[in-house]
Amino acid sequence: MKYILSTLGILGVLTLSLSLLSLDTIENASTTQPKAKTTLIKGINPNKDYFFSGEKVPVHNLDVRERLERELLSNSYANATIILNLKHANRYFPTIERILAENNIPEDFKYLAVAESNFRQGTSSAGAKGFWQFMPSTAKGYGLEVNSNIDERMNLEKATYAACRLLQDYKNKFGTWTLAAAAYNIGEGKLQDELRSQMVDSYYDLNLYQETLRYIFRVMAFKEIMSHPEDYGYNLNSEDMYLPLNDILDQKQVNNSISNLVEFAKENGTTLRQLRVYNPWLLGNSLENSSGKVYVIKYPKVG
Repeated sequence: MKYILSTLGILGVLTLSLSLLSLDTIENASTTQPKAKTTLIKGINPNKDYFFSGEKVPVHNLDVRERLERELLSNSYANATIILNLKHANRYFPTIERILAENNIPEDFKYLAVAESNFRQGTSSAGAKGFWQFMPSTAKGYGLEVNSNIDERMNLEKATYAACRLLQDYKNKFGTWTLAAAAYNIGEGKLQDELRSQMVDSYYDLNLYQETLRYIFRVMAFKEIMSHPEDYGYNLNSEDMYLPLNDILDQKQVNNSISNLVEFAKENGTTLRQLRVYNPWLLGNSLENSSGKVYVIKYPKVG
């Protein structure tokens, strides 16, 4: 019995020692391991002035304030989307900003491209395509080539120039940049009908379909979050960003047909895959160009 009690006593001491050692290890780990950052989600500041393209947003209106807050909150929580948008913005915004400035379009419209596509050259269920989500008929009406061989809705420069012309036409017709942006989403005819039938002249007073009702606020949410990412818990460094297009690409002007884009790519030190990435407007494995039109084909810099 004494032997058993002695053994039990030793085991108890060992157990206590191991417990104390474990606690000490945990305490040391808690003081030496870096603490995870907490994502900061902010609601709207009702005392702050908000603007879209120089036009003041009437946040004193309860409905307007709550609609803006909804978009700020819902997009703040879309962590992967916001991070990728911030990274891609460093690549694409320099080109978009330059073209907007050349055409006297407010810089805030760069966020319309984000709201439309999240920098994806995708196709909507309705058939809209590219960063600016042009429908085929509208694209052709504003000078973009759309056929089985080429789709310039996915040419960043040309589509941005076309978007500028369209937005300026809407501004001339409706009088404000906010209504021009709404027309871009809902269409000129539909917006005109709604303004007339509801007897108002402001986007913020319109009762519209949910998509357009939220549209301007979504654009403004991207502007607010991407302009002040740290305020919303996004702490990316410059090395996290994707390089601008001019830093990574060479280009070549061609005014003739290219029978084999694989061979063209190889001659320029690249691959068909890379031509597809940086020239998504090229649809086939060749370029038909009997008219002698000048196209600019981009590919990664060598070396």
